Amino acid sequence: MSKKANDQSFEGITQKFAKNIYATPKGQLRLAVLERDLAPLFQRAPPLRVLDVGGGIGQFSEAFAKHGHNIVHTDISAEMVTTAQQRHQQHDLAEQYSYHVASLQQLPELLRGQTFDVVLCHAVLEWLAQPEQAIAVLKSLLAAKGTLSLMFYNRDAKIMANMVFGNFDYVEAELVVKKRVRMSPQQPIAPAAMEQWLAAAQLAVLQRTGVRCFHDYLRDRDAASERFEQLLRLEMKYNQQAPFAALGRYQHWQIVHAD
Repeated sequence: MSKKANDQSFEGITQKFAKNIYATPKGQLRLAVLERDLAPLFQRAPPLRVLDVGGGIGQFSEAFAKHGHNIVHTDISAEMVTTAQQRHQQHDLAEQYSYHVASLQQLPELLRGQTFDVVLCHAVLEWLAQPEQAIAVLKSLLAAKGTLSLMFYNRDAKIMANMVFGNFDYVEAELVVKKRVRMSPQQPIAPAAMEQWLAAAQLAVLQRTGVRCFHDYLRDRDAASERFEQLLRLEMKYNQQAPFAALGRYQHWQIVHAD
């Protein structure tokens, strides 16, 4: 199955993406939260089979590799996959990996019916033209007692942040702009919609975490860098509690088969 023309790839801007996302407090917070949430899975034995869907430059799965688990790293961008390979080689982790350049939609055919103990799909669905259809694909890749680690861009939080900063026209226009910004997710997903999609697929949410519950509402953005450790502690303290978890710019949900 070929990639849909209007699914987003970061081919050609890998370094820009890494600099603007991963090398900033917001990217560091995202990684720290994921590592905290997924830590119980790192400790499991025997070695788990892990699939990283849209794995980018490969940093999210590295904690699994460091604990001896085996990872299949995939991304729609060949440049991203090459960069991930180079990164893993530099960290002496490449032996734990295999790599494929492929879209999410191509994976069932490419992997020939394989299923995985852990499927990572972090910040991918909001870049797809039809994110709802991805849920069935992800379920087909998940082993019977496996865990899907799903992180998605929260539409509700995007509305809240834009209201806080006075972007009333943008919110009134349903977050639609005439000119898209390439590095701005095109399909933010409302958690209520995600709940419906998962229920229809007979998938159940075990744990919900908000990612960047406070960071994205800071009026003084310099505080994120200048007081990062304190901000991180507070994010970790409150990001699984109501009402703060629902305000996370991203939602990280751990999901299993309901049937």
